[in-house]
Amino acid sequence: MNSSIQIIPLSHLAIALIPVLIVMAIYSAWSLKTTRIGYALARMVAQLLLVGYLLAYLFEAANSIAVVLVLMVMVFASCWIALGNIPAMRFAIFKQGLAAIALAGGLVLWLVTGPVLNTEPWYEPRTIIPLAGMIFSAAMNSISLAGERLFAELKQSENYPRARNAAFRASLIPVVNSFFAVGIVSLPGMMTGQILSGVSPLIAARYQIVVMCMVLGASGIAAACFLQWIRPIALNATGSNKDNDR
Repeated sequence: MNSSIQIIPLSHLAIALIPVLIVMAIYSAWSLKTTRIGYALARMVAQLLLVGYLLAYLFEAANSIAVVLVLMVMVFASCWIALGNIPAMRFAIFKQGLAAIALAGGLVLWLVTGPVLNTEPWYEPRTIIPLAGMIFSAAMNSISLAGERLFAELKQSENYPRARNAAFRASLIPVVNSFFAVGIVSLPGMMTGQILSGVSPLIAARYQIVVMCMVLGASGIAAACFLQWIRPIALNATGSNKDNDR
């Protein structure tokens, strides 16, 4: 099997922008603002280019302190982004969100890089940083969905256990749907990347199973911890006293 991967020339890379430009044209034609998409596109390109240079340095240096610092930045950034959907409560529940992502993400990352993959050394950046990105991103999305749904439910006079349960279910909908769709509707990114680079589909499938399990685990643990830890703050903020369990 060919193990080489094609290098995409910049001229070909520009072609990938065509679908985005079509979407922006639709926005414009329907009198919608294209500013957000344009900003998101520019930010995405800049961030990926910068992280490309950063990862190249980290892979060469293989320094444990640098890797830990990167992981800390990822946790802080993911928490800040996750709570952007509930800006009024962002600072009040930031500590709980940070702890939930750090605990869930750290536990899952340790299990995957340790007992599952036996990574040596433990701070091997080529392994730990990409996996940490997927894990913390999953935890970020889950607490973002959980937080937004929780406050919406409490404002409708739901008691906390019901609001919590609805928020927890909502936080896991995207991940659970991906479990149903994988292999039938979609080939996930990691598996696709490995296949394109020449890895056997059977080996790629094993790695993807690990990824899917770690994503669900990080999402569920982070959302559950977050919803439990923000209970008094959420009840106080919504003026609800319906905290009885049912």
